[in-house]
Amino acid sequence: MEKPGSILAVQKMLASQHYICDRPLATVVYLALTLGRPLMLEGEAGVGKTEIAKAIAAALGRRLIRLQCYEGLDASTAVYEWNFAQQMVAIRTAEASGTSDRAALNAELFSEEFLIERPLLAAMRPQPGGAPVLLIDELDRTDEPFEAFLLEALSEFQLSIPELGTVIAPEPPIVILTSNRTREVHDALKRRCLYHWVEFPGFEREMEVLRARAPGVSEALSREVVAFVQRLRTEDLFKRPGVAETIDWAKCLLALDTVSLSPEVIADTIGAILKYQDDIARMQGGEVARLLEETRQALSGAE
Repeated sequence: MEKPGSILAVQKMLASQHYICDRPLATVVYLALTLGRPLMLEGEAGVGKTEIAKAIAAALGRRLIRLQCYEGLDASTAVYEWNFAQQMVAIRTAEASGTSDRAALNAELFSEEFLIERPLLAAMRPQPGGAPVLLIDELDRTDEPFEAFLLEALSEFQLSIPELGTVIAPEPPIVILTSNRTREVHDALKRRCLYHWVEFPGFEREMEVLRARAPGVSEALSREVVAFVQRLRTEDLFKRPGVAETIDWAKCLLALDTVSLSPEVIADTIGAILKYQDDIARMQGGEVARLLEETRQALSGAE
């Protein structure tokens, strides 16, 4: 599939993959695809930052290459490694056969045959269907030296392997970086990217998402689920539930043949929407009943 030619086409493209987005997000995606710029998405966990990369890759028929960031991630791990086990086998084989040409053996050991590609190097290689979608997920978990390396790699879309030389991407990958903002990403890297803060969706858009992702849930129950989750997000919680939790909870309720929310049903399934014990403890006693009553009052007032 060709890249979309308008903002509306982006919304339709993403909707075809059951990803519902508003116009501001569709606009920045359109610009990133059109201008070939990396796109940085920040926002709380669970608002759909990672899913948009998956949706773009699926819609365009491109390979999705994901670099999951973590503390201590360095350039060598993200780019390539040498297959030491196979290299040792080759050395033992050469020794057994009496090979004495060390230069030839060294050249063989550090050739493409023994190279293990990691996400950044794989993203620079030609791929069937066109340039891949490179998802650099949760960048805020890494440190500043890795950010500096990324800044250089994404500026030129090339990587250096000392033993083999420089690998230049024949076509720059579609790059999407995400951050949960557990720390600030350096301005220099942000300047290389188009930027968008992904908010929690409003009621109607979250309803659209739920209809797309959990179509078996009744309209009445969906409205209760979305309204309750949105009310829950206003509480003083360690981790507010994201859209992913809304979808998971709705699917759990569907599996239990739930027709309507009740304090008992919510208490039994609260682990689908809250992931920290302190948050779950806050919802004990009459808190769930209070929130459910406020939810129903809000729904009644909206009708």
